[in-house]
Amino acid sequence: MIELSRDEARRIAVRAQLLDAERPGDPLEVADQLGVIKIDPTATIAPAEHTILWSRIGEGYEDVQLSKYVERDRLLFEYDGAFRPVDWLPLMLPGMRTARLRDSTQAWLTANDRFVSEVLARLRAEGPLLASDIPDTAEVVRPPDGWSGSNQVNILLEVLAWRGVVAVAGRDGRRRRWDLAERVFPDVVELEPEEAARGLEQRRLRAAGIAKQKSPWTRVGTAGEAATVEGSTWKWRVDPEALASLDAEDPGGRVAFLNPYDPMLVDRPRLTELFDFTYVLEQFKKKHERVYGFFAHPILLGDRFVGMLEAEVDRTDGVLRVQGVHELLPFDPEETEIVDLEIDALARWLGMPWERIDR
Repeated sequence: MIELSRDEARRIAVRAQLLDAERPGDPLEVADQLGVIKIDPTATIAPAEHTILWSRIGEGYEDVQLSKYVERDRLLFEYDGAFRPVDWLPLMLPGMRTARLRDSTQAWLTANDRFVSEVLARLRAEGPLLASDIPDTAEVVRPPDGWSGSNQVNILLEVLAWRGVVAVAGRDGRRRRWDLAERVFPDVVELEPEEAARGLEQRRLRAAGIAKQKSPWTRVGTAGEAATVEGSTWKWRVDPEALASLDAEDPGGRVAFLNPYDPMLVDRPRLTELFDFTYVLEQFKKKHERVYGFFAHPILLGDRFVGMLEAEVDRTDGVLRVQGVHELLPFDPEETEIVDLEIDALARWLGMPWERIDR
């Protein structure tokens, strides 16, 4: 049984997420380690996929790098609202093909058998296509659920993508171009379901560094080594490579602004248990109930969450407006300077000046 101090556990988690002082070189390196780069259009500062990469790579990151790896080099693929490295594909395919749908969704799919055949035939003949290029000939209509709208083509494509039948071949801005998965995904070696599931658990643990054994957020199973963490009653699993890195020279920490959909923030219970940080996304709260703002970005300094950056790009005036740097832990003068320098770096990456305003 591996015994870890809380400091060691936090350092493992931060390093695994590429948030220490040693920055990765490009989006492919980030995707290979994290496994998942969330796609989200909310752009108070920039869309999630770009801020996730910038927070690791820094000012050298350009959004054309991501599109190159996805659409030209095909080293990343889009699935379930995220970009993933292609070497995850063999691990994911068995799960895609056996993915269980809700009973209501399966019934809707069965009732629209002709609609399914028509959409697949059109994609085979004319794809890649935007959803708007495909006629909605559904015989049974599924009512809007607040996310997918009334267009049945969009709903069907999402279901078929979940099953690995169709896939996103590229994008026109934020709009997805769809094609048959067999023409989008590269040929890969077929794995048995059990082998694929074990491989996914190992990759998830590598991305997390350390995770609760039965976390529904991380789903690492019994991958890695069993561990205990000082002051925690949880049963932990730790990545052996992350353990080895504890003996290596420590590159130190830095400051990072994390998009609310950053993978570091997904496992909320782990944030509380290891970092004493209770994170609540206020995007869906009423305005008067918000404490830190609509889409505030947590501020990681070293291995501590020290504040929340409330900022928004004013695209009319071409300026990054900082409504507040909310201190969860009191900043000393050096920490204030470090955070301000990172805001400078963020503004330069966005290609605009920044200003602090009083709300």
